[in-house]
Amino acid sequence: MNVNGKSPLGIFDSGYGGLTIFEHIRRALPEYDYIYLGDNARAPYGTRSFEIVYRFTRQAVIHLFREGCPLVILACNTASAKALRTIQQTDLPVSDDPSRRVLGIIRPTVEILGSLSKTRHIGIMGTAGTVSSGSYTLEIDKLYPDMTVTGESCPMWVPLVENREHDSAGADYFVRKHIEHIFSADPQIDTLVLGCTHYPLLEAKIRKYLPDGVRLFSQGHCVAESLKDYLVRHPEMSSRLSKNGERRFMTTESAEKFSEAASLFLNRPVNVERVVLTDD
Repeated sequence: MNVNGKSPLGIFDSGYGGLTIFEHIRRALPEYDYIYLGDNARAPYGTRSFEIVYRFTRQAVIHLFREGCPLVILACNTASAKALRTIQQTDLPVSDDPSRRVLGIIRPTVEILGSLSKTRHIGIMGTAGTVSSGSYTLEIDKLYPDMTVTGESCPMWVPLVENREHDSAGADYFVRKHIEHIFSADPQIDTLVLGCTHYPLLEAKIRKYLPDGVRLFSQGHCVAESLKDYLVRHPEMSSRLSKNGERRFMTTESAEKFSEAASLFLNRPVNVERVVLTDD
């Protein structure tokens, strides 16, 4: 269903971090219309079960479909890890429009790793949900079975960002702790992936404690380029998307709070609508 004849591209995240992905996508594809939906009232997803993450993510996808989006990007590593496959394989084929698509951000991130790592040892910094799901390990093993993957759960990193403490002296303790832990587990890691969309705001701190010669890899650019390539390869989808350069922002929590937090990620305030997500 189109709203006012428009078919925007939907971008979903459990909270604010997906705004880092949205901003890269917007810069790469400025002509498209976008709806960004953050389930801020129920964030974070990182410690929730597979069943709950799937249910919440499905509700968000359905909402974006109803807003007219034929394509939805899960700009959330936890949702991509715990819900994407079930939505793609179970929900979309029986939906009222099976031609709609839902894409995640783990696969595009993994695809580029082959050209980055020389030692073939990869580190993944992520939420507890992303790391425990093993999704990065599974995807990397499919494409690069010669690689060794080590995951590190960083439960304090998201709260540091969302409470605007990512530049504080206190943040150094938690950043250094997890960097030292993952390199203690595997000193051969030469490529470290920031597997959470909040983590780019901690990049300056992370670089302080990285061993020499280690590459730090953030997702935004590669996800945007992957989507750009997808739309070139799928002109039937590109033709369904409206191109007026418009953006709408939605949140399940306070619109005022979302707008204030969005300025941290986008460096500008935004107009926001509050929405309620429900099952069918």
